[in-house]
Amino acid sequence: MLSQQSIRTEVEGLTIPKLLRRNATEFTDLPALTSLDDPDQPTLTWGQLRDEVAAVSRGLADLGLRSGQRMLIMAPSRPEHLVVDQAATHLGAIPCTTYSTLSSEQIHFVASHSAAPIAVLAGAEELRRWQPVLDDLPNLEHVVMLDPAAVPEGDARFLSLAQLRERGAALHAEEPEVFERTADEIKPDDPLSMIYTSGTTGNPKGVVLSHRNAIHEAVAVHSLHGVPMHLTNIAYLPLAHIAERELSIYLPIVFAGHVHTLADPTTVVSALGRVRPQSFFGVPRVWEKMVAGLKNMLASQPEERRDALLRANELLQEGYKLRSAGKEVPGDLAARIEEADRTVLAPVRQLLGLDNLELAASGAAALPVEVLYFIAGLGIEIQEVWGLSETTGAVTSNTASAFKAGTVGRPLADVEVRTGEDGELFVRGPVVFLGYLREDGTVEQATDADGWFATGDIGTIDEDGFVTITDRKKELIITSGGKNIAPTRIEGLLKEHPLIGQAVAIGDDKPYVTALIVLDDEIAPAWAAARGIEGTDVPTLVDHPEVRAEIDRAVAAANERLARVEQVKKYRLLAKAWTPESGEVTPTLKLKRRVIAQRYEPEIKSLYAD
Repeated sequence: MLSQQSIRTEVEGLTIPKLLRRNATEFTDLPALTSLDDPDQPTLTWGQLRDEVAAVSRGLADLGLRSGQRMLIMAPSRPEHLVVDQAATHLGAIPCTTYSTLSSEQIHFVASHSAAPIAVLAGAEELRRWQPVLDDLPNLEHVVMLDPAAVPEGDARFLSLAQLRERGAALHAEEPEVFERTADEIKPDDPLSMIYTSGTTGNPKGVVLSHRNAIHEAVAVHSLHGVPMHLTNIAYLPLAHIAERELSIYLPIVFAGHVHTLADPTTVVSALGRVRPQSFFGVPRVWEKMVAGLKNMLASQPEERRDALLRANELLQEGYKLRSAGKEVPGDLAARIEEADRTVLAPVRQLLGLDNLELAASGAAALPVEVLYFIAGLGIEIQEVWGLSETTGAVTSNTASAFKAGTVGRPLADVEVRTGEDGELFVRGPVVFLGYLREDGTVEQATDADGWFATGDIGTIDEDGFVTITDRKKELIITSGGKNIAPTRIEGLLKEHPLIGQAVAIGDDKPYVTALIVLDDEIAPAWAAARGIEGTDVPTLVDHPEVRAEIDRAVAAANERLARVEQVKKYRLLAKAWTPESGEVTPTLKLKRRVIAQRYEPEIKSLYAD
């Protein structure tokens, strides 16, 4: 299945260094990169950004970084991160951002596997994770610290980014043609970057992406949504996440956008009001928390104000659902929607900092449909996408003019999607990665003889070409009665209740489905305080009868929308949230089901004790 007009000719011959040079020439004084964390750090224009990239690139070359070698980065989203990433790219080296939550053991694996001669770390916290394994990494020759105060004394392997930049700037001033020549040698099908997959079932794999992959993805997404040049956005997710890497490094270079970096992703909601971005990508948890917060805020509003907001929300939802079903919105309803939007909801969007949005999107996991509807009721229509690291991000996307709620849209330009006999989705096209990095530095191709990549996702494609994801191939629950059940649907319905932050459905080889449920550690205390409950810390609330009764109602509400075999018969409420640090979820917040099953084996056994 193929959709959209081909863009192959449009992207032919392009590389990221060529596009950065174009931006520095044609958009010299337009803003490119702003830090939201340091008000004293000036915004870099495109001309200034390329100068910084050139200086750092020459500095990295002086340390010995060469074409084809990998370079690891462990740092939050900040301007220096993007500069050093692009500096490596301009050498033909392969930058790879790792999640800052990796343990020392995991760091040892990726550093050994990548054989990276250089690592770039943000500061003392990242160094603390690396220090236990530094002496066991024979390929690692240099460690560059973004924070100069974190450079250890007396260790020749370490230097600050400022020192590296100073040396590189001098070299570039002496021989500027060296930087230009090196950049010109890079070809569209050369490796651009690498991403280590989260590893829900084992060791992560190094996904190697090309310039063609990233640029095709950017142009396809941009043309599909018809958004303008020079979009503003906030880079707040880890740059080890393919969505953030594509949206905050490559797409802004292709279309000369303005990126605002934010080191702490938990502050993104407040940052929206400062930037009022034109483009915003939120993983489902971001949108879920936004909805939960709004609903909690509504509960404290005067009744007249609350009722007006809810009525307006319902009106816009009604129109959205009609359009989602391919139906016309009647004229009288359209007029009422326009009035409610202008008088009631526009001020809410302005308050949230979402009044300038040209594109709102969600991906990485399923967005509960009720969350999608509620946000649409605010006049913000989220375009769900589906993709993987191996497909350079989005394979499919809904659009403002062609969408179906609950689906992930249709394929991008020049991308094909088909289903296998067991429902697995296969992808073919120019966004499919080069392959997985082998330990010897070569790349292992992961497509079949016809160019198809097996995604591991189970889904369907309807008669209009819209794709629906039903589950991961390896995560299907098969009950002892032989029933195949998609756990993500159950978990998504449970998490529609604002009190439930996390949930995992259990039932493989079991007679019925049960669940482990974790309270939302931000919403639950506020919910309890609003009801006069004393002791609003989460461990206390887990045992509170009012909380238990509310969770009972949430489970019952989810069960009403599930087939009998899918319904949750029992559940256990847990006091502690699952985090990447504690190991139950990956850095992209995907459930590590095997880890959870092992760690909570006694609790799970008790759910089947009768």
